[in-house]
Amino acid sequence: MKLNEKLYKKLNEQVKHELESAYIYYSMVSYFSAEGLDGMAQWMTAQAQEEIMHAHKFFNFIHERGVKVELQNLEILKTNWKSPLEAFKDALAHEEFITGKINDLMKLAIEVNDYAAKVLLDWFVAEQVEEEGSVGKVEQMLRRVGDSANGLMMIDRELGKRVFTPPPSEGE
Repeated sequence: MKLNEKLYKKLNEQVKHELESAYIYYSMVSYFSAEGLDGMAQWMTAQAQEEIMHAHKFFNFIHERGVKVELQNLEILKTNWKSPLEAFKDALAHEEFITGKINDLMKLAIEVNDYAAKVLLDWFVAEQVEEEGSVGKVEQMLRRVGDSANGLMMIDRELGKRVFTPPPSEGE
């Protein structure tokens, strides 16, 4: 089935958005590392790796549909934060932005009757619930501890346990 032109353009844009997500999270890794918050840096490293995997899923889908991915320029959206709370607030706002983009893609896939795209996007709809939930939970914890150095260190230590585990390839 030929990929609808409008959907093709939006899927290409989504590759860009996913790569920009990784870019933002790597920027946060740098910020947290410079602040000595290695656990938060580890958490954001896993987040960035996950976003690259998301971009890869869209990239592969476009290629599987027999068309070329047209990579777009990435924007540097932000490189510094005043606090870990501000960084996680920005991360949550970014995940909400991505959720909106996924929802728009889903609406378009339904509109053009592209059931293969809908199957792909079903996965991303569920993934975004998880993404917003995990980032929102950290943001909520940081809000609760406020200016407590001990609370911040406890959260940092806990977040350092996160490791990105890529899902098994199809057919494994």
